[in-house]
Amino acid sequence: MTPPIVKRYLIAFDKYKWIGLASFALVVAGSTVVAVQPEPPASYVASAALTYTGPPVSFSATGSEIQQQGKELNEQVLLSDQIIEAVAAKVNVKPTKIGTSVALSVPKKNPRTGELESTILEMKYKDTDAKRATEILVELMQAMIKLSGDINTGRLKAIIQKIDERLPQAKRELQIAEQKLERYDRIERTAILAAENGSLLNGVTASQNLQRQIQLTVSGVDAQIRSLENKLGLTVGQAYVSSALSADPIIGNLRAQIYQTEAQIAVFRKDLRPEHPNMIQLQRQKQASEELLQQRAAEVLGGGGTAAPLRGDIAGIRTQSSLDPARQELANQMVALQTQRETLQQQLAQEIQQEARLRQEYSLIPNKQLERSRLEQEVALKKAVYDQMQTKLTDSKTAEAETISSLSVARLPTVTADIKPPKSVPVTLGVGGFLGLLVGGGVIFLLGSLEGTYKTKEDIRESLKQREVALLGELPLMLVDDLDKEAIPVVLSPDSPYSEFYEKFRSNLRRIGGRDLKVVLITSTGSQEGKTVSAYNLGIASAHAGKRTLIIETDLRSPSHCASLKVTADPDATIEPLRYYASLSECIRLVPDVENLYIIPSPGPVRQSAAILESSEMRRLMEDVRERYDLVILDTNPLSLSNDPLLIQPYSDGIVLVARPNHTQENMLGEAIDQLVESELGLLGAIINGADITVAMPEPISPQAASPQADTEIEEVSAGVSKN
Repeated sequence: MTPPIVKRYLIAFDKYKWIGLASFALVVAGSTVVAVQPEPPASYVASAALTYTGPPVSFSATGSEIQQQGKELNEQVLLSDQIIEAVAAKVNVKPTKIGTSVALSVPKKNPRTGELESTILEMKYKDTDAKRATEILVELMQAMIKLSGDINTGRLKAIIQKIDERLPQAKRELQIAEQKLERYDRIERTAILAAENGSLLNGVTASQNLQRQIQLTVSGVDAQIRSLENKLGLTVGQAYVSSALSADPIIGNLRAQIYQTEAQIAVFRKDLRPEHPNMIQLQRQKQASEELLQQRAAEVLGGGGTAAPLRGDIAGIRTQSSLDPARQELANQMVALQTQRETLQQQLAQEIQQEARLRQEYSLIPNKQLERSRLEQEVALKKAVYDQMQTKLTDSKTAEAETISSLSVARLPTVTADIKPPKSVPVTLGVGGFLGLLVGGGVIFLLGSLEGTYKTKEDIRESLKQREVALLGELPLMLVDDLDKEAIPVVLSPDSPYSEFYEKFRSNLRRIGGRDLKVVLITSTGSQEGKTVSAYNLGIASAHAGKRTLIIETDLRSPSHCASLKVTADPDATIEPLRYYASLSECIRLVPDVENLYIIPSPGPVRQSAAILESSEMRRLMEDVRERYDLVILDTNPLSLSNDPLLIQPYSDGIVLVARPNHTQENMLGEAIDQLVESELGLLGAIINGADITVAMPEPISPQAASPQADTEIEEVSAGVSKN
């Protein structure tokens, strides 16, 4: 079996053989030109060597680093355009000549140790003049040595310049960090030291002890107040009011006057009536005294605008202001104790606040310590950077006196003659012929690959497998009579060797579609892929299987091919296509040579095919034929030409894609499959038409034994030409 790659190459060779032959001829002509050219003049090779070197004594690390970096110069740097142009100007030789004739070999690094395997740089220069070769090589060596020294000096100056640029900034950053630490210490250092030496904890403990003492004192004062309350029968507030009222002399005088008036009234009441003028006068005096007493009591309790008001009941003023000196002293003592108690409570509240403040301050000490440590680290880091830069600057300035070129002359140029064997014309022509075959064959293969079409059935099969699309069948090429090249190759006889392939296609379609599959839409991505051939022969295979089959040509943009089935299309159908489809009895034709096979020829080409496919006449037609026939095959136009297949698709139960080697575009087939699968349009599978399949032809029979139907079996497209 021929491999697929060989098949693809043979197909491409058949198309592009003249281009490949032209490529072969060009390569052979070029080799011929090379073979007949005269021998070049004798040439000389000058060789010399450079070596890596360093200063005799090195006191600076920067100088050693620069000298070590100088050993990493590569060929591109040492043979740069500037070096070659400078040397070319001195020796009066073209730079391109020097660039193409000089060779430099630099030592390589050991991949494990990273050290150079050698310190020698080999140099060679080829020229037809021995003296000129030596001169150019000497100039190149001197230029390389000078370049190495300039590079080392430039690196050292760049280091010093960078440090000078960065040093002021590093100094400012160090000063800023030190100022931050100083400000922080002025504010928070006292608290941190207090926490570290324990004085902050001692303050908390002292505050707690003082609170306990104050609480004990308050408890003693509360006990004294309760004892005095029990003795007097008054609260602290009542005792304060009674003491204030009893101590007022005006209230005392008024009370005395009231007592005197009451005594007189009691004496006169025995002899006089209440209506007696004296009794009335005494009552009035008593009432006036009581009113004055009330007013004076209100003044005393209200503070008179100079003292704080007291809480008391004016109605019982005589009772409240009647304390004797002993009780008044006890009341004053109770008020003093209450004052002392309030003072102690205020002190206790202040001590509690002081303790809370100390505890809060102590809880923040770890954060303050961390912040100060961070500031100290920042200062240390900035100082370390500043010190390193100062050290590096000093070291770099020391290296100024040590920096020299990293290269020196290891071996002076020596010249040897470069003798080459004469060219062999037969060998050159043979190599040219071989290269011509490779180039010509490669051009043919490349052009074939750039077409973007499937070359073999194996390519199509692999693409369908990757996209998980079922392969319904592989159909071979068929031969037809050359006298009628427009005819569609059809398999009218069930004994034809091509029948088995279409029968397999039909059975696979029935197996995948199931019993509910009645309307099948057959289309392709492009033209000339054989969709009409597949539709016709599928209908014939179905009719031979005893199924009542109808083929509907829904490609209204092309004329009908029903003549291949010996059916004549209606010439007037193009004029009124809607009327044509409205009458089922007029548009359906019986295929004469195949039982159970019917066809509705296309009235095309017609305008506005989309409007006809979406018409109510077409809808009724499809509904009618679905009930009348076992299988309806819709032959549509390609997907790349119009959307007509998608308009007729809702009437079908599934879609079959037709692909053909050397015709189907890879990207178009992939896009069509992805669109049908993503849109869930019912893709049943695909078939490969025009596959490279060997068909066993029947033994030829004598003309006397041949039947008329056998004479019509010479049908099919030659060499892969399949219509539609």
